[in-house]
Amino acid sequence: MRFSNTIVLITGGNRGIGLATAHLFANEGARVVLFARDAKAGAFAAESLPAGHFVAGDVTRAADCQRAVDEALRLSGRLDILVNCAGIIHRNRTVEQTSEAEWDETFNINVKGTFLMCKFALPSLRESRGCIVNVSSYVGLVGFAGASAYAASKAAIINLTRSMALDHAREGIRVNAVCPGSVETEMIHAAWQQFGDVDEAQRLWAEKHPLGRIATPEEVASAILFLSSAEASFITGAALPVDGGLTAG
Repeated sequence: MRFSNTIVLITGGNRGIGLATAHLFANEGARVVLFARDAKAGAFAAESLPAGHFVAGDVTRAADCQRAVDEALRLSGRLDILVNCAGIIHRNRTVEQTSEAEWDETFNINVKGTFLMCKFALPSLRESRGCIVNVSSYVGLVGFAGASAYAASKAAIINLTRSMALDHAREGIRVNAVCPGSVETEMIHAAWQQFGDVDEAQRLWAEKHPLGRIATPEEVASAILFLSSAEASFITGAALPVDGGLTAG
């Protein structure tokens, strides 16, 4: 198996892309540590994994991020892969419509959380010559109406990824990002409910993708596994669209 004897730490690992990624890593032999705020959902998710472990905490708090890394090290003595999946979106908000609190929350979770996790994981990843995969979005690559804070935060993640890739390349640490299009997760189901007509929302979301559908969490997870694998050993600083062709035009 590709990831036997590998230790993976995943933020936002209790649902959506994070949980799908956890299952794919576990199926490939990895030992997975999930880190998320929802203790009940996180513990349940970890129980569904062979050799899964859960740490409750908030990615916006430095002490919690350090504790998550420490727990991974306590379990195994090493950390090989960090996947930053934790994220939040406030939809239907232009800059004028976005409150300061919404802006701060978006950047605290999406950007500061990624920064803190990378900061505390890097010493261990340096020892293991490991890698980081950050979950950005296709809206980090192109403009996006109605979610200004989210789009700005996802663009920040991409340039953070590129900068870290340059900073740590000679240390043997690879840093990449995936940029999903729409993915069938709890987050998008909430958006469909907010739209009002769920069937129409599903149709519209699917039609905006050139492939004519949205992604499954497992499809994005597969890209994360590829970027974490030996097959991607000469890839660093990449922002890989997994978007059904959205950014091709």
